[in-house]
Amino acid sequence: MDRVRDLSSKKAAVIFTKSSCYMSHSIKTLFYDLGASPAIHEIDQDRELERALWAMGCNPTLPAVFIGGRYIGSAKDVISLHVDGSLKQMLIDAKAIWF
Repeated sequence: MDRVRDLSSKKAAVIFTKSSCYMSHSIKTLFYDLGASPAIHEIDQDRELERALWAMGCNPTLPAVFIGGRYIGSAKDVISLHVDGSLKQMLIDAKAIWF
């Protein structure tokens, strides 16, 4: 879990993904469209990191999105935040995007 905490706090927006996950691709695209450049950690071959995400309460484990070092949720959580308009403000507050 320390590794997840360390990686998730190094950049304002961090997404843990698998290269074959279409929802992960959609979330990455959303962040790019909003002007963010998140750190992407693809964990295809890293079962230890995936288990650490699970142990932290990331369920489903991927995509696991962190903003400002805080776990935000998975795809449905991020989409909900985007639909209600709060995702962009969260990214601005974390200095992942500037306006």
